[in-house]
Amino acid sequence: MKLATYRDGSRDGQLLVVSRDLRSAHYATTAAHTLLQALDDWNFIAPQLQDLYVALNQGRARHAFVFEPPRCMAPLPRAFQWLVADADPVGIPAAAPLLRQGSGAAFSGPMDDMVLPDDALDPGCSAGLAVITGDLPAMAGPEQGLDSIRLLMLCNDWRLRALEGDPSGVGGRGIESRPATAFSPVALTLDELGQSWGRGRLQATVEIGLNGRSIGSSDTGAARWHFGQLIAQACRTRPLAAGCVLGMALGRADAARQAQQDLPQLRWGDRLRIEARGRDGQSLFGAIEQTLADRG
Repeated sequence: MKLATYRDGSRDGQLLVVSRDLRSAHYATTAAHTLLQALDDWNFIAPQLQDLYVALNQGRARHAFVFEPPRCMAPLPRAFQWLVADADPVGIPAAAPLLRQGSGAAFSGPMDDMVLPDDALDPGCSAGLAVITGDLPAMAGPEQGLDSIRLLMLCNDWRLRALEGDPSGVGGRGIESRPATAFSPVALTLDELGQSWGRGRLQATVEIGLNGRSIGSSDTGAARWHFGQLIAQACRTRPLAAGCVLGMALGRADAARQAQQDLPQLRWGDRLRIEARGRDGQSLFGAIEQTLADRG
């Protein structure tokens, strides 16, 4: 199934079930008001959401309406924890992934402006995938990690390259160099992917565009680490609570990652678009489409 969250004036928004073709939606109020509520009691609530999803796709949902991505918050607007596995970290052995702690207090919606005080901070995109987990005990293994995945999303973990320091991060200003992360309009359950999902890796094409022009694409199946390994690393010494979000940047060897590295300096008014397409060419999560804007 596919889930999204509309703005309603609250911190956590209103949970929606979205049709497979991303054209229609239905409020999930009878099952859960928010995605966080659904995650807290997933085994009970998820089947109710699935029933609504089936009815929506079959045209039997009586109060369905047109899905409008501009009204979306991030599918999970705030999380207990946001962890990111950066692609090919400099100076780190390949034996284990390196996870970076991000701020999960407030994520950006898919079409929210990226507001910065100065475009000279050299903003750049870092497209990737992210999963939302259920509860996991400390020292859970990769198989348990895979079993804990509730939903998959597309993300853009914005970077301010002027504050990053040298390639190893030395001299950088860590927290300041990473503004709010943006997420796709829709999060989906793994059964939506069929054979495109295999042992923690998604087989899809991520496309990156700037001001209406394509600047790169990538096959996500080339990821060095699968999500089970990343989740096991995250809970190696501590448990994870339902609603933890764990992201993985695209590998540097991929064309889309290279496009991100070579991205020209963005200026206010530039518009960045990131979208993932399945083997049938259809959009999986909807698009992240953000304009760089000043605070005025």
